[in-house]
Amino acid sequence: MKNDPIPFQTTDWSSVPETMHPGESGTAWWKTIQLGKLRIRQVRYSENYKADHWCEKGHIVYCLEGFLRSELSDGRMFELSPHMSYQVSDNLSSHRSITEKGALLLIVDGSFLGEG
Repeated sequence: MKNDPIPFQTTDWSSVPETMHPGESGTAWWKTIQLGKLRIRQVRYSENYKADHWCEKGHIVYCLEGFLRSELSDGRMFELSPHMSYQVSDNLSSHRSITEKGALLLIVDGSFLGEG
């Protein structure tokens, strides 16, 4: 699989438009840039956020602020605090995000995380 080349560039996240995504409870706000097959998002979760679905997609998730609990469909829970990350490939672990006091994350995903 060939990835699209990405020339050097910077991102001023304050100028990236934000979209709102309601959860089962709370809200997520995404600022998204798409670079070919690569998606990079700054995601802010409100207090008491709980995703409304189990996600099968692969991600690299880096916690910038707050605390995030990642619940796996097998019942395991993992907590991220600032300067922690998790990494998972597509279709390996069903997961969903939960916060109590909110969190700010940098999330990278794309076809490079696919099985293969």
